[in-house]
Amino acid sequence: MARNERATLTFFGDVVSAFSFNKLVIFGVGLIGGSLARALRERGSHGGEGAQVIGVGRSAKSVSRALELGVIDAAATLDDEAALAAALDGADIVLIAAPVAQTQALLERIAPHLGQATIVTDAGSTKSDVIAAARAALGARIAQFVPGHPIAGRESSGVDAALPDLYVGRNVVLCPLAENAPASVERIAAMWRATGALIGEMPAAQHDRVFASVSHLPHVLSFALVDQILASPDAQLKFSFAAGGFRDFTRIAASSPEMWRDVCLANRAALLAELDGYTEVLAKLRAAIDAGDGAALETVFARSRAAREAWQERGGKSAAAAIDTAPGK
Repeated sequence: MARNERATLTFFGDVVSAFSFNKLVIFGVGLIGGSLARALRERGSHGGEGAQVIGVGRSAKSVSRALELGVIDAAATLDDEAALAAALDGADIVLIAAPVAQTQALLERIAPHLGQATIVTDAGSTKSDVIAAARAALGARIAQFVPGHPIAGRESSGVDAALPDLYVGRNVVLCPLAENAPASVERIAAMWRATGALIGEMPAAQHDRVFASVSHLPHVLSFALVDQILASPDAQLKFSFAAGGFRDFTRIAASSPEMWRDVCLANRAALLAELDGYTEVLAKLRAAIDAGDGAALETVFARSRAAREAWQERGGKSAAAAIDTAPGK
């Protein structure tokens, strides 16, 4: 796969290439892992005869629902070493779709059973910490790990929320390592293209800065607003009058607390920088409100509305198109 490391972000075409596999092993068959499994099965890329999707969970209960729904063909648990070894034997691709704080421990469990031809990837919302964890766990076998991040989700979690079309038209960012063979990167790209996703690349540090701003910060703010209201003496009264604006702003506060705890801690430097910037804007707005400066408020609101409308108008385009039209491009 050709890559331009000087570019802020490189996106590739959305042509769905042929993809097949013999065995895909998913650690964490929830919304993200389950949607991948459903997409590959239901969009015609399930592989040839005998192809398997195997789900691995912390306990039998955590994967039994995925098996019951037919999202996976077989299941294994982390507490059964023999079953884990059998699940990984001959695997083409392994996806880590668990909270990012679990990455190193999971890769350490995988490493002894990892075949030379197996490619491991992840779906974590942060990349620098995941890459560090992979280097620590895999050592000289780091070339087998291709870091990735599907930019898709819902406020609901768990395998019952998994959708076969979750990734259609959505971006998946890969953060290839210098050690990765181009064929390995293309293999993971082809898997995600088969789900209908658009595939691009970004350096890990830049990825973490970008998503601290447009993903991690909004989640923190959403959780914070709900928590602020909960702490007030008339919380129930406020909730009883909450309507569309509150619903839209706090929708993502229904997301997994465990996952977002890990994301915040993993990307703390970039997230703190974004929080500091947001605090500065709030301070300016507070000062304008306190001074009765309607003109200053309107200027900020108008500028924000124009930017939001421009972003919404680009909503049907890929991230590549948005970057091509960005100032200075």
